[in-house]
Amino acid sequence: MSGNAAVYFVDRHITEGRGAKCAYREATADKRTLSYAELADGTSRVADALRRHGIRPEERALMLVLDQIEWPQIFFGALKAGVVAVPLNTLLATSVYDFILKDSRARCLFVSAELWPVVEPAIKSSDALRVIVVIGGEHAPDGTLSWNGFMSDALPRDPIVASEDETAFWLYSSGSTGQPKGVRHVHSSLKATADTYGAQVLGIQENDTVYSAAKLFFAYGLGNALTFPLSVGATTVLLPGRPTPDSVSTILDQEKPTVFCGVPTLYAALVHHWEKAPLPKAPLRTSISAGEALPAEIGKRWHGLWGVDILDGVGSTEMLHIFLSNRPGDVVYGTSGTAVPGYETRLIEEDGSDVAAGGIGELVVRGASAADGYWNQRNKSRSTFEGEWTRTGDKYELTETGRYVYCGRTDDMFKVSGIWLSPFEVEQALISHPAVLEAAVVARRDDDGLEKPKAFIVLKPGHDESELDSVKDHVKNAIGKWKYPRWIDIVEDLPKTATGKIQRFKLRELG
Repeated sequence: MSGNAAVYFVDRHITEGRGAKCAYREATADKRTLSYAELADGTSRVADALRRHGIRPEERALMLVLDQIEWPQIFFGALKAGVVAVPLNTLLATSVYDFILKDSRARCLFVSAELWPVVEPAIKSSDALRVIVVIGGEHAPDGTLSWNGFMSDALPRDPIVASEDETAFWLYSSGSTGQPKGVRHVHSSLKATADTYGAQVLGIQENDTVYSAAKLFFAYGLGNALTFPLSVGATTVLLPGRPTPDSVSTILDQEKPTVFCGVPTLYAALVHHWEKAPLPKAPLRTSISAGEALPAEIGKRWHGLWGVDILDGVGSTEMLHIFLSNRPGDVVYGTSGTAVPGYETRLIEEDGSDVAAGGIGELVVRGASAADGYWNQRNKSRSTFEGEWTRTGDKYELTETGRYVYCGRTDDMFKVSGIWLSPFEVEQALISHPAVLEAAVVARRDDDGLEKPKAFIVLKPGHDESELDSVKDHVKNAIGKWKYPRWIDIVEDLPKTATGKIQRFKLRELG
């Protein structure tokens, strides 16, 4: 039997009688939809079109595509053809696309017309690229094919027989500290995440309608809007545009999702918005969060609004989705929960030894969804993937009750008065102040050369710098006098990756 993931996630739904059911619908004016039968046919024809245009198995096809119904067709169409699908962050700069084109040596590029201007300059430097497909727009630019042109004359093609251990797709990491890394994943990784988090934590059901504000191009969104709903035959709502409080409100009102997937930054904005505006009417049964640890205050305020919890969890591009999570009926805000069934976790010292009870250490994890390594980065692969264990680069504390508490990235932690300080702990205290919307904390050296916390905050409307002393006092009272930020800068926005992670290295550069 073939281990090709497209057979399980797409084709089996036809034999199981779901052909007429809606798999995807767009939350746009056009209201385009894609049934399971249309998804199966579209993916099979994409596979044929790739082969007709000379794209061979194991070659790379980049996907710079918005969340639209062509996305799942291209992704699984590539898998059916044995072509390595490489979804890309749609929010990057031209220079980064230039790097990825060269690094991946991609032979094919799919790009939404809206994104063509930012990627076009990078194309000129690619020696490997042979086929460019522009989706949407009135006319395909010179040297490219339109979506209809690419698909013309394509016939349904059977998926290639593939090993479950064969490379299926890459995901480029967000590149929060430098150039992105190509993370290689195999066919079986997709089902592994569906069988673990999707089935045993989220409890995804066929009658669910899922809306993930987190986009398809990164690991968290890929599970939310592709792997999990397709594993049970559910329906997914896609929004090509940016999720804002207004657009999310409209989707919840009109599309009636039962499962909502977001990131902490968006949850904070939504809570602030809905505490002053009417709450949308949606039959939400659960909400999930990842990308960065969810502040406890935000989780509590969300529950106060909706009466349902946010299942905060931790995942990574390297592990493909969430491996540490709170559970339905067992949520403790301010913690990342416990290991998802199917995964093992532990905390280690810098030398690899286990951390003593009550200590802080780097989180390592093992499970079936771990990546096969990085592309063209052997040393980084060897330092991250140590046998069955994967280093996360995240610092955690394990409580007496067996729950994990996020402390920051390994390179974000610093000592104050000889004691390790978690920037995240200070950030949680800051946003619990009524004037603070968002916060980020980094280390800064004082006049004596000693490291102390410095905070960058975004204020809520109606508040100003006159409240900074109150903010400092609030942190002292909440978590301890030695932990309060000695300096506070007010900013309009915090620098973040597309996954919502704060780019603290950019803040450190500001001094």
